[in-house]
Order: sequence, then structure tokens, then C-alpha cells
Amino acid sequence: MNDRLEDVAALFDGGRLTLARQLTGLRKNALAVQIQKTPTAVAAYENGSKRPAASTVAALALALDVNPAFFITSSSNLPATTATPHFRSLRSTSQISRDQAHAYGCMAVDIATAIERHVQFPERNLPQHPVAGDSSAGTGPEEAARLLRKEWELPSGPVGHLIRLVENYGCLVVFSPLDNATVDAYSFDTAQRPVILLNPLKDDYYRQRFDVAHEIGHLVMHLDAEPGSRVVEDQAHRFAAELLMPADEIANELPHKADWRTLSQLKQRWNVSLQALLYRARTLEIMKDVTYRNAMTTVSTRGWRRREPGPMPMLEQPSLLPRAVELLHSENQADELTLANECQAPLRLFRTITSRTPLTEAT
Repeated sequence: MNDRLEDVAALFDGGRLTLARQLTGLRKNALAVQIQKTPTAVAAYENGSKRPAASTVAALALALDVNPAFFITSSSNLPATTATPHFRSLRSTSQISRDQAHAYGCMAVDIATAIERHVQFPERNLPQHPVAGDSSAGTGPEEAARLLRKEWELPSGPVGHLIRLVENYGCLVVFSPLDNATVDAYSFDTAQRPVILLNPLKDDYYRQRFDVAHEIGHLVMHLDAEPGSRVVEDQAHRFAAELLMPADEIANELPHKADWRTLSQLKQRWNVSLQALLYRARTLEIMKDVTYRNAMTTVSTRGWRRREPGPMPMLEQPSLLPRAVELLHSENQADELTLANECQAPLRLFRTITSRTPLTEAT
């Protein structure tokens, strides 16, 4: 064991330490206390100006609940090459939560890269249609959504299984772990694949679909935009609305007043929420502002903001990674532990990232 720790110390990658620390949600000073070192020493290990001794490697692995081999240089070097994630609100999301969420997404790409050595995944095909993130003027988001529908050759009418669609075009979609459930859906791009991460507690088919469409908007429009601004988030909402409810197709179907029976029928047809339909009717100027506000007051009064009436379909589930793991296991090529070790991932995180459904604490 000592020889192995010496090997890890010789090949130690400070970026992997940063990744492990962020996955755990620890600050440098908190980690320093656990391993009985100074925050300056931890910073030096992370920036590569100092290598830890074998005994320190063991202490780091214990504190961060990873195998010592986790700290060995990874060929993907993901944290240095990923774009800044798009979080819904930078004000309500702490820096430590953002770092943890980003690290988790990097781990998802690392796992996908390892699995892809054994299973062929769809090529990434996510066109870029940049929209300036400092202005709400113009129809850039709507045009970007129309172009994407054309480039992906989507038929007219409602979009089908949205998660399967983006996976078929090379995107990763995974659920966040429960310990990061305070962060809403978010996304970022990498040199390997774009990543969309979904909140594991949002048990709502319609909201989840809009979340996915919203994050596709960020990936298509905002590769270089500063995340978190009200303008950028509004643009992603407009993109999602046009992607899921094309103006030239739905305009004649939307009511000019809060006709709940009609709206309920449209909800089932277009696979979007009542609130999304009301938003669309207002932005297309079919419904007047005062009518929209009154309708939203009704939504709030009846408790529909939390749960709308009517049947709730099952959540759409990711299948790219889960199916690959199942395939490799069924053909006796590799099991979960083997694959997790190959990508240097803690088994618990590997299982969360490759699951079709959010994992509970008891799983």
C-alpha cells in the first residue's frame, strides 16, 4: 500500500485534488483542518507548486472519501477545459454549491469518456447560434430555436421525448446528487460533450421538459456569455418557448383569455405546463397583460404553481449512460466497479451519474 501511495504522490495532479474537494463541498481551509495542514499547503497541492507526501495523499483520500488513485493525472483534464456553468441565479446559489455542481458535471464527462472506450456514443451535433447576452432586444433566441429545429430535422408540432432527442445529438443528461439538490437545472459545454444536469427533486414532467429546453438554449446561444444575468436567463426562456411551442404553429391555438379547458387540452397536446402556455400567449401578444396577470393570480391562489391539475406523465429519463452500462454488464465485458475504477470515480457517484432516475439516500 505504501508503494502505491508513493506512486500516487509522484503522479499527483493538483486539478484532481480540486475536483475531489469541490465534489465534497469543502473549502480549502476546512480540508486543511481535516488533514492537519495549512490552507496554504492545500493551495500549493492544488496549483501544483508542491507535491504532497505519501502520508498526506492517504489523509487527503480519507478526508475526501476517494481512492488515492483518484489524484493521478487524468488525460481529460476536465476542470481546466470546461466553460462556466449556466446557473439560474448566481445570487441564490453559493460559490461552494456552484463549485460542487461544476465538479459533478466534470465527473459525469469523465465517466462518459471512459465508457465511450467500450461503447460507441452518438457524435455531438449541437449547432452554435450565438446571441448577445447584454441585450433583450431582437428575436435572436426565437431564431436560434427555429434554426435548431430545422438542423435537427424536427417535424412540425410538439417535440417528442426531449431528453432522448438531445442524447441522440451527443449531449449528456444526468441527474444531480441529492446533496446538490439546492441547485436548479444547469448546463455547460466541454471539449468532449455538452452536459445538462437536472434537479433530482423536481418531480414534474412538464417543468423538467422546459428545464431541458432552457438548458439547450444556453448551450446553443451562450457559449461565451456571462452566466446568471436576467437577460441571459430570459433569452433561454424565450428559446425554450419557441423550441417547444413554435409561434407559427401554436399562435392560432392559444386562447386570448384564461379558458382553462382549452389550456388543459393544449397542455396535453404540446407537453408543456399551463404556466408555459400562459407565458407564451402573453409574449405572442395573444393575451393582454392584465389577462395574463389575472390568470397567474388564479394559478397561485389554487396552488397550481407547485402542482398543476390533471394527469402527470412519468419523468423523461436519461438512457445514454445507463444503457451503455447495462449493455457492458449483460455482455460480461465490465461491471459497475470495473468501469468506476477505470475512470477513477467513487462508486456512489458513478451509480448516481449512470442512473436512469434520481437516486435516493437509501439507494
